[in-house]
Amino acid sequence: MNVNRIFAPLASFASSSNTASVAALVALRAATREFQLAAPSFSDEQAAQGLAITDVLRACFLPPAASGQASSPLLKLPAELLTVILSRLDTRDLARLAATCLLLWRDAPSPPPPPRAIGPVETELRRRAGARGLDVGSSLPEGATSWVACLLKRDRRDAQMRQVPLAVGTDRSLFVDKGGRLLHGHSTPVSGQAVDPDGNPNPPTPVSSMQDIRIVSVATDFDNGLALSAQGEVYSWGSGCLGRGSGALGHGDEGARAVPTRIESLSRIERIAAGSRKSAAVDEVGRLFTWGQGAIFVGLGHEDILVPTGLGYEFEFEGHQLTPKRVEALSQDRVVGVAFSHDFTLAVTDAGAVFFFGFVMWDEESVLPRRIEALAETRQRFVAVAAGNNHALALTEEGDLYGWGYEAANGHGREQLTPQLVAALIGRRVKLVYAEDDYSYAVTDKGELFTWGTGNLAFNGSQFTPKRVDGLSGVEIAAVATGLAANADGVVWVVWAFDQHPALGVGALGPDAPAVPTPIPIPMLRVRVVNSP
Repeated sequence: MNVNRIFAPLASFASSSNTASVAALVALRAATREFQLAAPSFSDEQAAQGLAITDVLRACFLPPAASGQASSPLLKLPAELLTVILSRLDTRDLARLAATCLLLWRDAPSPPPPPRAIGPVETELRRRAGARGLDVGSSLPEGATSWVACLLKRDRRDAQMRQVPLAVGTDRSLFVDKGGRLLHGHSTPVSGQAVDPDGNPNPPTPVSSMQDIRIVSVATDFDNGLALSAQGEVYSWGSGCLGRGSGALGHGDEGARAVPTRIESLSRIERIAAGSRKSAAVDEVGRLFTWGQGAIFVGLGHEDILVPTGLGYEFEFEGHQLTPKRVEALSQDRVVGVAFSHDFTLAVTDAGAVFFFGFVMWDEESVLPRRIEALAETRQRFVAVAAGNNHALALTEEGDLYGWGYEAANGHGREQLTPQLVAALIGRRVKLVYAEDDYSYAVTDKGELFTWGTGNLAFNGSQFTPKRVDGLSGVEIAAVATGLAANADGVVWVVWAFDQHPALGVGALGPDAPAVPTPIPIPMLRVRVVNSP
């Protein structure tokens, strides 16, 4: 390569006047590019010649420096030429050069990092979260090292809370089997259902009208049932009333339905709940719908008054809501969980806030959802709630459980009217909570089942603080319902028997059955559970 041919334009420019024409600058830049391409092959003599030329160029471009404001003339060179010069310096000379000028020593602003490569699994997990309106953020949670692991954990946890494979009411039990079929059992024989030699109905059987519909979740309220399909459709059936009509089936009337019937006004639903003549559904973008009995007459030592039972809005039909209605007071929030007591309701949002509405003796009443400030003050993000007769539970993302209400089943063994950590479970990461009447369940991330409250809780008498069910030692529990627990393989265990327990095909479990001394697996019944990824 003719190096002199490259140096010639530079030298020519350096010897020209400081008022060089635009054409001369263009020629200089072109020569600089050639210089940069050829520089790796320069000899030491040629490199020195190039440095000498740059000294002359520097003088051409620099105005007289203001007193005290001197800066390296190298900073005035074209970027291409400066790159070539710096590439020829050894480490010591480069350090000396940097020390001559603050602008050379100072770190330049960092360029924005290139976009992180996202694989197909993470892309799908983000799509699922986005479809449900969940914001997964752009920064990994503290302590997490992998987006895929973090998103898998969240998706699995959300699925566990959305997909409930078993539910128990007063005279029926509902199950979702491994194939997504809806099964039911009854405490008394029904038409066409066989009985065993002891007079008990056989194990839960498929609901014939639902065999072509894949079910992912079930709920039951007294003698009414709800089922959620994989397509987000909700089906209800049962008597529809208890004493006075409540419209708990959501079909616009107070009539009964002998077979599961789709609630036409609901679609793209992800969660369902039922309790004490009320029902709820949450769709994929977090909108909460409720229906059923919204108010009851309560005697408070004076005249009877009509108090709200937790639908979240004012009532239009004698305290009843016959079709699903959105809780507009939560329209700015994305609801991810709901739990019913007899007289109040709890809802938890994707932001981790817990709301209360309805009536309880210790907190009077609130027709519209009201945030529980005592939980907000903990600065924890709550992901699940549960409610009993007169107690409530709230679970944090980190697995801490808060309980409050009257002492029977709040987990503290004493009256606790504001939320407080359940001491017996501190240090254990709880992943599931369940409450009903005067008892509660908690399942840890190791699959341990803890129960407490009144009644036959696999103990001899009542237990007012959480205690592990030793009869399930070594069994990883993945789902719970009243008196029942399912392990990670879908096997359902009877934890205790109680009055009018729905028939489960395990022998002498009837209206007068004694406490179950140890958990009993139900033969030939496997439910669909969400396991760890």
